[in-house]
Amino acid sequence: MFFKAVEENIELGDRQKDGYSTEPLLPSTPVQKTFDYVLVAHKVNDDTDQKAQRQKAFIQELEKKNIAVTTIIHDDKVFFGLRAPREMFEDYQYLLKVSDSCNWCGDVKGAVTQATRIRIVNFILYHTYINTGENLDELLEKDVFETIFCLHERKKQKRLKKKWARWSGLFTGQPVSDVRCYFGEKVALYYLWLGWYTKLLVPAAALGVVVFLYGLAFFNTNPLIKEVCESNITMCPRCDKTCQVWQLSDTCTYAKVSHLFDNEGTVAFAMFMAIWATLFLELWKRHRARHVCEWKVYDWCEEEEELIMEIVNDPHCKPKQFRHSYMRSTLVLILVTLMLMLIIGLAQALVVFRVVAAPLMSQCEWNFISEHANPLAVMLGAVLHYLTIQIMTRVNRWISLKLCDIEKTNSFAATERSFTVKMFTFQFFTLFSSLFYVAFFLGRINGHPGNYVRIAGWRLEECHPSGCLTDLFIQMAVIMLLKQTLNNIFEFTVPWLKSCVSRNTAKKLQRKCGHCYRKACRDEEGRVEPCDICKLRDWLRNYHLANTDAFSLFNEFLEMVVQFSFTTIFVAAFPLAPLLALVNNIFEIRLDAIKMVRLERRLVPRKTNDIGVWTKVLEAIGVLAVIANGLVIGVSSDFIPRLVYRYRYGPCANGSTDTHCMQGYINDTLSMASVAHPAVRLDFVEKQMITENGLNVTECSYRDYRSDEDYTLTSQFWLVLAVRFAFVILFEHVVVVCKFVAAWFVPNNPIQVKNNRLHDKLERLKEELREMKHGKSTDV
Repeated sequence: MFFKAVEENIELGDRQKDGYSTEPLLPSTPVQKTFDYVLVAHKVNDDTDQKAQRQKAFIQELEKKNIAVTTIIHDDKVFFGLRAPREMFEDYQYLLKVSDSCNWCGDVKGAVTQATRIRIVNFILYHTYINTGENLDELLEKDVFETIFCLHERKKQKRLKKKWARWSGLFTGQPVSDVRCYFGEKVALYYLWLGWYTKLLVPAAALGVVVFLYGLAFFNTNPLIKEVCESNITMCPRCDKTCQVWQLSDTCTYAKVSHLFDNEGTVAFAMFMAIWATLFLELWKRHRARHVCEWKVYDWCEEEEELIMEIVNDPHCKPKQFRHSYMRSTLVLILVTLMLMLIIGLAQALVVFRVVAAPLMSQCEWNFISEHANPLAVMLGAVLHYLTIQIMTRVNRWISLKLCDIEKTNSFAATERSFTVKMFTFQFFTLFSSLFYVAFFLGRINGHPGNYVRIAGWRLEECHPSGCLTDLFIQMAVIMLLKQTLNNIFEFTVPWLKSCVSRNTAKKLQRKCGHCYRKACRDEEGRVEPCDICKLRDWLRNYHLANTDAFSLFNEFLEMVVQFSFTTIFVAAFPLAPLLALVNNIFEIRLDAIKMVRLERRLVPRKTNDIGVWTKVLEAIGVLAVIANGLVIGVSSDFIPRLVYRYRYGPCANGSTDTHCMQGYINDTLSMASVAHPAVRLDFVEKQMITENGLNVTECSYRDYRSDEDYTLTSQFWLVLAVRFAFVILFEHVVVVCKFVAAWFVPNNPIQVKNNRLHDKLERLKEELREMKHGKSTDV
């Protein structure tokens, strides 16, 4: 009922055709005039005001380029409707035809679509300069103009609402071709990629659930869990002075949770996900090739199209020269390094917070908090990490833009690639620095009784005897759930509230207008010219929608690629990550569709033939996933120590079949510390060695492979370490070979695409030959 009410509330007058008439159009009705763009400015009464003069100068520059300008004043706003001349698009089509890379595409022949008009006019508007040397970007920054937007096409918008942008179509396919015609290839490829990613998450999510259920099946019969829950081992205090000794059996629940995410099945699942990431990318390339070939943009070149639009904008333009400065590159590299050091420093601050929070919470008067101090500190640290991510996302964007300004790239496409790489790098370190610490350093650099490692006087955290993987799981679960849930809520509610304002405004103007369509005049080309109220109603409807810019689609890509990183890099610690990603993406597709079609201003349609540098980013994540999962299993997980114990130190190693092979494993991983040792006596005061039952103990256990006498590392430690390294090397080499085989086995282009391209090239050459012969016969 909620989703239905939302759909009804954001339906902005669907009975209106193209926003101008309340009556259905007859078959003989002439085509209505369309506006390519609308500029909005604050009304200025004083003509001598600098803002007014700059507004006038910019409009005059547009008129010099034969762009028709229609001005309507409404309250304290001035709306400028812009419509480019037909000759401008004819020049574009001709230059496109004779260019090197774009000479066989959908825009060469036939009528120019509204999406193409918007793309060209957008380029011209942002490359028009007034006599002060300012362009539209600078005028918008100085509040000379309030905003600029292109208009939704009501008929096509309504069609997309019915077929795609609705909650009731949650499990239906996407009309990618319709999306492409309306929003351009760039947006269409995003939804094509997101749909493909979501589809291939199904087998990954299913196998992740199987691995989780495998751990759940042995929940109550696993000997390691029984050993923890039934033990009478006294463990050493977790912190200095305030923490007391504790019983290993008190952490029975923690041991059970650890087994759910650290069992034999996670190794096979991690290998599967590494190969899955490669197959996903290779199959995506084939899937993309089919569609871009069908759309006639396979050989599209963004840089070349930008040159063409430069000529359309100014026939006397000069090419932007390629530039490279070692000084600029060095400066950017230094600044990027400093930024990464700052981000890593914030991750260290989170580590210090956890180190301090755990002992302080253990002193709390509330029993629940004091008894679960460590897990609560981990969860609180994860929430604080999420808040840090939200703040640093805005900082990272600002820094990335400034670095791109320093680089002074040659084209918009190059700037976009540079910004994407920088922004993703900063975001990746912001998101994963803390996770890398938990995965690979937590509990391994904390020292031992008599020689603890401290930060600002506080002891570093220790791992639970059942392993450290649960801490990593908690971090990932909290961040993924918070990030995906809260982001989706904010993404939807803010534009929805703005749409309510738009709906009320449109209703007021509709009552004023009546049936003015019959009174509308026609221009010299026979197109219907709607009255000012009809124009204004449509403009206001778009004006009150949520704003969009060049970052709108980038934000969606970044959100999904970060999710892909979570799903693959530490999947060994969180096998349910693909399931969470799948559920999120099913809703994400419709949420983004509703947002773009109903709640936001129309995105500028952009033409492309790929998702750009994101492909390289995804490939890099796939390689990193192999390395990270190998290290998680080999270093963070207890898989290797268990394996060594089973075949070298356990009951089965001596040929015994009366007991389980893992019987006694937990006790084998623990070392003993005696208060009688001088160094240990300095670490633990007398009151810390008193149990809850009032017993005074002189010895306690801690997780490590050390001698009970001189605290030196035992031979078992070195054997486990050697097997860990051997496993990591073997795992990564095997998986990398499998990735290469999968990449070789699945070609990027289907045979049908290759044949279609060959046929298209042949037809183009034949057509050019016919045109050449026809031109010669005409000359004769």
